[in-house]
Amino acid sequence: MFDGDYYELLEVERTADDKTIKSSYRRLAMQCHPDRNPGCKDSEAKFKAISEAYDCLKDPQKRAAYDRYGKAAFQNGGPGAGAQGFEGFSDIFENIFGEFMGGGGGRGGAQQSRRGADLRYDIEITLEDAFAGKQETIRIDVAAPCEPCQGSGAKPGTAARTCPTCRGHGKVRAQQGFFVVERTCPSCHGAGQVVAEPCEACRGEGRIEKEKSLDVRIPPGVDEGTRIRLTGEGEAGARGAPPGDLYIFVHMARHALFQREGTTLFARCPVSITTAALGGSITVPGLDKTAHEIRIPAGIQSGKQLRQRGAGMPVLNGRGTGDLVVQVEVETPTKLTARQKELLEEFRELETGEQSPETSGFFAKLKGMWGGE
Repeated sequence: MFDGDYYELLEVERTADDKTIKSSYRRLAMQCHPDRNPGCKDSEAKFKAISEAYDCLKDPQKRAAYDRYGKAAFQNGGPGAGAQGFEGFSDIFENIFGEFMGGGGGRGGAQQSRRGADLRYDIEITLEDAFAGKQETIRIDVAAPCEPCQGSGAKPGTAARTCPTCRGHGKVRAQQGFFVVERTCPSCHGAGQVVAEPCEACRGEGRIEKEKSLDVRIPPGVDEGTRIRLTGEGEAGARGAPPGDLYIFVHMARHALFQREGTTLFARCPVSITTAALGGSITVPGLDKTAHEIRIPAGIQSGKQLRQRGAGMPVLNGRGTGDLVVQVEVETPTKLTARQKELLEEFRELETGEQSPETSGFFAKLKGMWGGE
């Protein structure tokens, strides 16, 4: 085990985020990789040390234990031994009572406890993509099974053997007062097997960092925050343990015309004062590439909403579609010709108040407040 400080070794601050730590590790690993420095013992030693440091700091639980207790967190009996021995209260409960509840403690449990980490990928799509669905190719950096050793961690031509300390269970028992407590085996770290001759490509981990391309199907009807799970596409487990999952979180780009609430689409549409007064129709292009004709009733007011059934978003993993709701905004003309002004003046002279009942009623109430007749 490396004796120095992991943060200093990776040339990062103790407050560095995961991305910074990973970037620094890759840079240093490339500099001192044994393949780039054949025969150099110092480079080989530093490569192993930075790999050890990164293996600790990339894991949130290990990093928290290291920040609090240092390397004592990973030494059997140290103040932070529990950080490595147990993964959480649920594991403690399972470890103590597992045999009695049928949970067992064999190799299956050891492998499952070393399951690869789940990964998250955020993707932004357009409203049109959410309407029709989309096939997207994404690229992620992930810990994948090592090809030379086929994920075993053992040098090609050799094989891992059953751990003599825990006899392949991945856990050891210790008497603590009246209780018998199970902890992760300190020799194999829960794998149930030990590797005498580690694979040079993965340093015995059974996995290496690589870029992977995945084809992802975005189904019609997805919305902001929709989560798509790709089983087994997360990080590979150590030494042949099951892989984690990949979770894709969908985010929606802002649309120029439509706003969305569930399966309902909303659009604000301006109409001329003459169309609002006399009635008519407007055409709204839908996401289904259909021109939807919206009838405007005569005398419509600003803010009135008109609904077009079935012209909204599709139901996710279901049948049917929502509605399109158009909110009318009556636009007052700003550039009038002399003739248009003349006609409006004539109209004003002919107004009796019945043409604008809300306006007449409002000012009638004001007169009442002022004591007018």
